[in-house]
Order: sequence, then structure tokens, then C-alpha cells
Amino acid sequence: MVKQTTISKEVKIEGVSLHTGKPATLLIKPAEPNTGYVFVRTDIENNPKIQAVAENVVDTSRGTTIGKNGVNVSTIEHLLATTYALGIDNVIFEINGPEVPILDGSAKYFIEAYKNTEIIEQDAERIVFNIEENLSFVDEEKNIEISVYPDKTYKLQVLVDYKSDAISNQYAVLNSLDEFKNEVSACRTFVFLSELEPLLKQDLIKGGSLDNAIVIVDKECDQAEFDRLAKLFNRPSVEVQSSGVLNNIKLQFSNEPARHKLLDLIGDLALTGYRFNANIIANRPGHYANVNIAKIIRQHLNEVKKNLAKANIPIYNPDEKPLMDVMQIQGFIPHRFPFLLVDKILSLSETEVVGVKCITNDENFFQGHFPDEPVMPGVLQVEAMAQTGGILVLSTVPDPENYLTFFLKIDNVKFRRKVVPGDVLVMQLTLLEPIRRGIAHMLGKAYVGTELACEADMYAQIVKLS
Repeated sequence: MVKQTTISKEVKIEGVSLHTGKPATLLIKPAEPNTGYVFVRTDIENNPKIQAVAENVVDTSRGTTIGKNGVNVSTIEHLLATTYALGIDNVIFEINGPEVPILDGSAKYFIEAYKNTEIIEQDAERIVFNIEENLSFVDEEKNIEISVYPDKTYKLQVLVDYKSDAISNQYAVLNSLDEFKNEVSACRTFVFLSELEPLLKQDLIKGGSLDNAIVIVDKECDQAEFDRLAKLFNRPSVEVQSSGVLNNIKLQFSNEPARHKLLDLIGDLALTGYRFNANIIANRPGHYANVNIAKIIRQHLNEVKKNLAKANIPIYNPDEKPLMDVMQIQGFIPHRFPFLLVDKILSLSETEVVGVKCITNDENFFQGHFPDEPVMPGVLQVEAMAQTGGILVLSTVPDPENYLTFFLKIDNVKFRRKVVPGDVLVMQLTLLEPIRRGIAHMLGKAYVGTELACEADMYAQIVKLS
């Protein structure tokens, strides 16, 4: 079993933010299993948190920005790419401003920062999904296409086509994340000379300089223009190199811009929140397209995850001794006759519980619910699942007798068949994401034999008794 990872100790990164021009301090800290990547704004009251997942992206105009409840963090792509490529699964990014430092425009210094800590294994399994069907994002107007094909490894290919002699057509490939450090991480962001003026007029790139971006000359310039640029960037002089870029930076690779697109793509794909294998071919990618394909992949893998839960149908063997009998169950949850709707707990792990309710003809609710054709009310099937899920949730605290669970929301409730006297209802509750701030999101399934009787997405909160 491959295990999840985090870092052994926090690391610190300081630098200037690209667009605001303000100094920023980033602390990267270890995190618990199944945390993923979480940004924390330490400069705002209550230190709001933002999970780095595709649905939280709020802007892709000049980088990738995530946000929640009006709180944003931008230019996250190089940091995420490095963290993901190094195989780190769980970290907290604490930052004292709205933007990650741009540094030299690459991921080089993030690599260096991680050298000051160790990547350590955690006591939790890392799940790597194989994408089994073709996925794609196409923007015909912008001539953008990103295609995802099944593969047993993680591969990326990028093709760029610009109206510039310097990078008219470029191609870059990454055959493994192991290549990231040497082949991609040091490749810097680039900007066309024609874009500089509009960006400056928009009051952007206040932290931009000729030290953190490759400037590609895509228009005719006279000496007066070069003198103005030199003054703007506080340089004695600037000129165009034979490669078509300003003399601020020497290209490390002839296709460095295309390799930087690989860097951005890796960072944006980290927003899927999953490790996965696929061959991804990106034609003229950018943050807008990257995030859209990340959303498509994330939605696909969410469904795969749910289907895996569906396929894992628990089988009840009455001859096997249960993990908990009804008396032990009453030590976990406060429900009592006639409203205790769980008779046995068959199994219990960190992420899943299986419980049983044996339906008899003398159930209290049958007296008024179709006495001539008794059917267990759907609301009580949901309640039985809720009680079973409550055992799962309360098992995460050391003193469950001092806590209660209250259900906050139930979505996507579906009833597939009648539940009648003589049926044995087997209930399976699976955590769909880690419990955070006492909130649990579970997928509930109730079976009679191998036949699905009902299902629901359930949200519950752990509350300590006063």
C-alpha cells in the first residue's frame, strides 16, 4: 500500500507578490492525512481557509486565483505544481496576503524551500485513480483543446502556437513527475512586450521586473522605446537578443516557454484534488483551459469514487458475530426503543461503517403505515442510515458519550424498492471527504440482500454536550 505524505516541519518562503508588488510571507506546514492542500490567510481575522480545489477557482486572467466568501489567494499554480510533483499530499499554506510570492517566475525556489524539510509517510492510504475514458475541454473560438486519454502513468504534452518568431511553435513533454525538478521547475513565466503596457495601465504587475519574467519581443521597437523600457525597469539599457527576448534573461531551454506551460498545467491539475494516471495533450493551454479540464477530471473522479462505493455492497452473514450488538450501540448513540433503528454494527473503519436493521412485523410504525400492506417509511430508512452514520462520526472522538450528531443536510435521496417485514436492511455509510470542523459528508446506502433500497448524501455535525 502506498501511503499519503506530508512534510516533517514547516518551511518559510518570502518574496514580492507579482501584481500587488507587496512583500509576502508563506509558511508551508505539515497537515493531517486527507487534508489535501489548504490555504490560510493569516492577515485576516479568524484566519479563513480555502481548499485548493477546482470549484474554488474565482479567476484565471493572469494566473490562478482561488477564493471563498470573498477571501482570495492568487498566483498559486507554481507552488501547487511543485508540491504535487514532489509527491506531497497534505500541507497547509499559511500566507499573510492575497498573493503567493512570484520569486523568479518559476518553481525553482519552491523546490529549494522543500529541501529544508523531509517528505514523510502518513498512516493513510494514497489512492491513485486510472482514468478509464477519454475526457476533453475545447474552446473553438480560442482554438484551445485539452484532451485526456487513459494511461497507466502520468504524462503531459503541451503545444503552443503564438504569432511571434521567438515562440511561433513550441512543444514540450513530461513523461513522469520525476522529471519535474530537472526539466520543468526552473522554467520561468513569460510575457509579450505588447502585453506590458496594458498590464501596467491596469495597475498590475507592480512586482514584475526583468528578473522574474522572460520578455518576448513581438513588435517593432525603436531605440526610444528600449530607452523607455530600461528606465521603467531600472536598467542601464535593454536590447533584443537573437532569440527574440530582451537581454534580461538567458533562456535555459530553447522551448522554455512551452516548458513553463507544463509547469502551469501541473499546478492547475493539482486542483483536481486527486492523484491519477492519464496522458494529457494540451494544445494552446492557459489557466482558463487548465482549470476547466481540472473541473472535468475532478467531476469524473468524484463519480468514479462514488461508483466504487456503490460496488462495495456489504453482505450480511447472521452466523458471524457483529462488531457491536444493540447494547454496545446504545453506548454510542442516545436513541432508544422505539426509535433505535440499528440492531448491529458489522464493521467500522476510519471511513466506513456497516450496520443492520432487522425488519419485523411488530415494528411500532407498521401499526399506522399501511397496516394491510406494511412498508417501512422512507423517512425511517433515512433515519436508520443516519443513526448508523452517527456511529461512524462519533467513533472519531475519544468520548462519544459526551457528543451528539445532528444532521445538517440530506441531498439526492432516492428510494429503489419497498422495505417490508422479514427484510434485513444493511446500511453502509462512507465518508466522501475528511471530517473538518466537526462536519461529516457521507454517502449512505441501504441494501436488502444485494438490491439497493435507498441512498442519500448526508451532512452531519458533531456537537459536544454542554
